Amino acid sequence: MRIVRQIDELRRAAADFPGLAFVPTMGNLHDGHLALMQLARERARHVCASIFVNRLQFAPSEDFESYPRSFEADCARLRAASLDLLFAPDETVLYPEPQTFVVEPPTIAGELEGHFRPRFFHGVATVVLKLLNCVQPRIAVFGKKDYQQLHLIRAMVRQFDLPVEIVAGETVREADGLAMSSRNAYLSATERAEAPHLQRVLQKVKAGMECAEAVQILTARGWKPDYLEVRRRSDLAAPEAGDQERVVLAAARLGSTRLIDNLEF
Repeated sequence: MRIVRQIDELRRAAADFPGLAFVPTMGNLHDGHLALMQLARERARHVCASIFVNRLQFAPSEDFESYPRSFEADCARLRAASLDLLFAPDETVLYPEPQTFVVEPPTIAGELEGHFRPRFFHGVATVVLKLLNCVQPRIAVFGKKDYQQLHLIRAMVRQFDLPVEIVAGETVREADGLAMSSRNAYLSATERAEAPHLQRVLQKVKAGMECAEAVQILTARGWKPDYLEVRRRSDLAAPEAGDQERVVLAAARLGSTRLIDNLEF
């Protein structure tokens, strides 16, 4: 595995790996990330990943400074997965000057996750655009756990005519159904035992339960839900009669940890 930290070094290295598939991450890797690497490997001969904790998508009150970082362990896992190329820039590389140009996402970015994390998707879209420009992959792989993010990245790539195919990876779960996430490390033992109930409640919504009742169930169990809503898959608008492809999306706090999940139906 070749590790590069500068953009010009990355582009020279990428020339040795034509037709790259790319998996951007913020590090602290788990099996969900590795599943995305495997999906990338199925689509391309060579795979590049990035590790970069993007300050632009964190609000001042959020966990940028404390976000779990485990670079050496991440590298060991990536080597074991036979990754070809790792781009690991620091902030001075991706943001050598204040990032005054940012991507302005559409209105849907202010709903659901974006309602509770204002300008979150401005930061996500901006860094993803920069990373795609740096790596210039043929394919980029993103997980469905961040469902709204995946929707917005697909739209951005389409509207900017970027020459990259966006591939969606299914959410990887623990044996008890909890969606794998780097922030699961924040959970206490008691909270970890409770955490799978978020997915179980989404299953009940899929089976016909009203969202308001699902929120009441979570609240009674000690959760603090931000949102739990059914949306149309194609554009994340509120579904209308006759819309068959839907997704229920949720974000809720368990103790100090904020978890997100979704379920297509």
